[in-house]
Amino acid sequence: MPTKIDYDAKIPNNVDLSGDRRLQRALEGWQPKFLDWWGEMGPALRTQGVYLRTAVSVGRDGWAHFDHVDVPDYRWGIFLAEPDPDRVIGFGEHKGEPAWQQVPGEYRADLQRLIVIQGDTEPASVEQQKLLGLTAPSLYDLRNLFQVNVEEGRHLWAMVYLLHAYFGREGRDEAEGLLLRNSGSPDAPRILGAFNEETADWLAFYMFTYFTDRDGKYQLGTLKESGFDPLSRTCEFMLKEEAHHMFVGTTGVDRVVTRSAELIREHDTFDIAGHGGIPLDVIQRYLNFHYTVSLDLFGGETSTNAANYYTAGLKGRWQEARRKDDHKLTDAAGSLSRPRADGTWETEELAAILLLNLDLREEYRADCQTGVNRWNRILDEAGVDFRFVLPHPGFNREVGINSGHHVTPDGTVVDERTWLAGKRKWLPTPEDLTFVRSLMHPVYERGKIASWVAPPRQGINGKPFDYEYVYLS
Repeated sequence: MPTKIDYDAKIPNNVDLSGDRRLQRALEGWQPKFLDWWGEMGPALRTQGVYLRTAVSVGRDGWAHFDHVDVPDYRWGIFLAEPDPDRVIGFGEHKGEPAWQQVPGEYRADLQRLIVIQGDTEPASVEQQKLLGLTAPSLYDLRNLFQVNVEEGRHLWAMVYLLHAYFGREGRDEAEGLLLRNSGSPDAPRILGAFNEETADWLAFYMFTYFTDRDGKYQLGTLKESGFDPLSRTCEFMLKEEAHHMFVGTTGVDRVVTRSAELIREHDTFDIAGHGGIPLDVIQRYLNFHYTVSLDLFGGETSTNAANYYTAGLKGRWQEARRKDDHKLTDAAGSLSRPRADGTWETEELAAILLLNLDLREEYRADCQTGVNRWNRILDEAGVDFRFVLPHPGFNREVGINSGHHVTPDGTVVDERTWLAGKRKWLPTPEDLTFVRSLMHPVYERGKIASWVAPPRQGINGKPFDYEYVYLS
């Protein structure tokens, strides 16, 4: 199978699409439906060109080309990482066997379900961010929004290719369904709860791309380990693109914290709302919400489905090859803390294979902590006496063992009345949301930026901050 991308094809690809005319016709039939969806549910702001990167190869170096592109003309395509002809399955009962190039019949339904769930998240985030371009704080940020959006659209194409190529009529029907569900729809919502939440302001966007896209990194990382090689190679290349999405979130929150710290120092008060800044306690409440909603995406702490996927070789652990065990988890054990009705916590020992969701969530939690540490260093360097914290994983949960309990951000189990009384201190209030949205006025002039966020330290692809990243209508 070639790895060079064919850009002469109607659908750019490196999977020799022209060699399978039936598959090519099916995907070319899906393409106008995708474009209709993009026109209706994609970015509301119309532009004349955006400085975007487009994949031109799947190798390690020089894989992307940057230029201004009229977004509706972006070349969404199908790109898999380079194949390893000697790749073997690295875990589960098939450990050591050659990776599968076709779907094993006994795992067909499970693999299809995994691909559909992943595929459903990709267009959902585009829908959530539809209106953000109308309030972009700078052309630099507007460009980053479009980059994230077009690549989420490409990730949808990646999953649709797998459904069409390997799952027959059922796969084609599922691919249609990915365009029929919509984020927040009362009748046909997206599958996972976090992807039905509103992303109505840019602080929410930065938090989403930091926390929720980071969940995507870890989910893709487990699918990259899959014994089904086309899925593994698809996710490997998606991870390369996903890194920029998390960069947008990390540096976006950096810049909000930096600007808030500047205003605190300038006016000698934490109450900077009247000076056009976002108070640090409001940023903390946004952090609490987006982090905990993203934790729900990992599912319940104990899961027989995850155990079965692992045993079957369908979905591994984060960085499976680096784990120092038998990669079968036949005798391994782990511990799980759960809240009691009396307000205390108990620790239970369970088979490690039942705790794979928890294992992945803990990898994610540690990664998220690096961002919190980073934002606290900004405050330290500015001499601001405030610390951001990640809330306890039991706080504000709708999924898993904590969902039926009232847990405060510091991990105290309380009754419902106490939790409701403290909720306004812990989660964004209607007043918080109204205030942050009141700051969201577009800044489309080159080199200018909204007053609530600091400019980036550097631009994109060596360009300066005042480069004309977006040509507006």
